Amino acid sequence: MPTVAIVGASSDPTKFGHKSLVAHRDCGYDVYPINPKGGQIEGLKAYRALAEAPVERFDRVSLYVPPAVGLGLLDEIAAKGCDELWLNPGADAPEVVAKARELGLEPIVACSIVDCRKSL
Repeated sequence: MPTVAIVGASSDPTKFGHKSLVAHRDCGYDVYPINPKGGQIEGLKAYRALAEAPVERFDRVSLYVPPAVGLGLLDEIAAKGCDELWLNPGADAPEVVAKARELGLEPIVACSIVDCRKSL
């Protein structure tokens, strides 16, 4: 089962960080919600930081955070490792894309929910 970290996961069903979690779960991903508040979202343990998730390397990391937050997380994402880094609308500022590339990540600037839904 492929793994995905939803960075900016939310318990609010109106937020895309929640919609993405549900969509990826429905698409067959093993979902790891990342939210600094921790707790649970949709019955899944939410991790306060990507480094806390019990996964060696993610298949996919999908960002739903403002660019300033995303910039601060890129070093942690690069250290953890992922095959795909998705910068969703609102998280896809040019400076985030540039820093991701500097760190050896190849960001995908698109909506991961749309991509996930294509596989259904």
